[in-house]
Amino acid sequence: MKKITILSTLFVVLITFPSCKKFLDLKPVSQGIAVENTAADSVLFKSAAEAEAALAGAYSDFKNEYYQLDYFVNGDAQADDAYAGGDNAANFQIDDFVLDATNSNVSRDYGYLYSTIGKTNTVINNVNAVTDPALTPERKKEMIAEASFIRAFMYFQLVQLWGDVPLQLKDVKTISASNLEEIYPILFPPRKPVADIYKQIIADLEVARAGVKPTGPNKGYATTGVVNSVLAYVYATQTPHDYNKVLGYCNDVIAGGYSLLPKYDDLWDNNHRNSSEAIWEINYTGGSTDGNWGVKIFRGLDWKKFNLPANDLVKAFDQEQDTARKRSSIIFLDVTGLWSDWHWPQNNYPFINKYRNFVEGSNQNYIFIRLADILLLKAEALNETGDIQGAAALVNQIRNRVYLPNTTASTQAEMRLAVEKERRLELAFEAHRWFDLKRNGRAIDVMNNATGPNGEPLGYHLTQNRLVWPIPQAELDKNSKLIQNPGY
Repeated sequence: MKKITILSTLFVVLITFPSCKKFLDLKPVSQGIAVENTAADSVLFKSAAEAEAALAGAYSDFKNEYYQLDYFVNGDAQADDAYAGGDNAANFQIDDFVLDATNSNVSRDYGYLYSTIGKTNTVINNVNAVTDPALTPERKKEMIAEASFIRAFMYFQLVQLWGDVPLQLKDVKTISASNLEEIYPILFPPRKPVADIYKQIIADLEVARAGVKPTGPNKGYATTGVVNSVLAYVYATQTPHDYNKVLGYCNDVIAGGYSLLPKYDDLWDNNHRNSSEAIWEINYTGGSTDGNWGVKIFRGLDWKKFNLPANDLVKAFDQEQDTARKRSSIIFLDVTGLWSDWHWPQNNYPFINKYRNFVEGSNQNYIFIRLADILLLKAEALNETGDIQGAAALVNQIRNRVYLPNTTASTQAEMRLAVEKERRLELAFEAHRWFDLKRNGRAIDVMNNATGPNGEPLGYHLTQNRLVWPIPQAELDKNSKLIQNPGY
């Protein structure tokens, strides 16, 4: 009877899958750690087309709810660049650091990320067995490399949000009473230490680096530059930081033929898609089948939008007299009679301005990684390894593009803050700020001193425990091997 109950639960878990296109249609995600793959024999993919479709399915998840919406809530509204905005209670909890294990965003993000990992496992573990001669050995290597990159990036999200997480690397082809003991540990594993997760992330990225192409049909694919960029980030994020490796991977990216666009606003005018500055850019063609609905969550006058730009960020732009990047990043409109928010007056209400095509079925691209980001990450690494002048040269390169004078920072401590400030102003609303603050050990100090209208304290009470999220209660209920993070 126990086996029958577990099998029934497994089947329900495995067939549940998100298929949401519009915000109002969103449903809770409750799938398990792996996605079921049924096969009559040991060869899962019968043709090259089936294998390619499986990889395409993993890529398509960069257009799901996590990456269209929550990715930016987590990176910006959780930091001091934006408030939650809107009317979503789950987002308010994230903004105010009062999350609990039943928060719907926490549950769905955990589910989305592991669902994609399940898809990559299917590719990685089955592509080499394809007998169709149309799938060449070279293409098999590329596919495994691309899937390995996607898996690494998903785990990089997970480890930064939750810390210790389950490490799932196998896919499940069949479920029956006879193999229950074998598959149960795969479907319901314990959490692994952060160090183990980073070890696997780096291993996957090294596979990717050796196998992906240097370029793709557009900037939406895993290429050498994308992989090197993420490797640089991983070595800058894991502790202890390895800034020599950060420098090496940043240099590899910089040598890859990328260049800054002449004008900062060119990045956001939608006339320079997949530009020379873009390293990784999620491409949308628009319409009902490939529209970016996420941008409607951030911009428009039809209802109160999410990720309301913060007073503290506007103040930072103004103090720096950074009019170029402020104008490209934020637009102020009159919402009198539409809605109100105590952070801003109705007649001077800010919206994110980097994602400007917010019509239904938008073809608005999202830039995830670009050269300016990597130049500033290299500046951070140079400063931490003692080359303050080298760091200053890169910071000045970024500042001069937006008509700002050279930095006045002259000591390592001053340069550390100068790089942090430059990243904030350069990369506003690109989902970096929260993870920058965490990486540099500054999140608690910065957030607890954040100010709102008229410079009044916002009253955040961020603690060490709240730097990571709770394991979703639904996952704890399904998997007795999971242990909750402290403080939840």
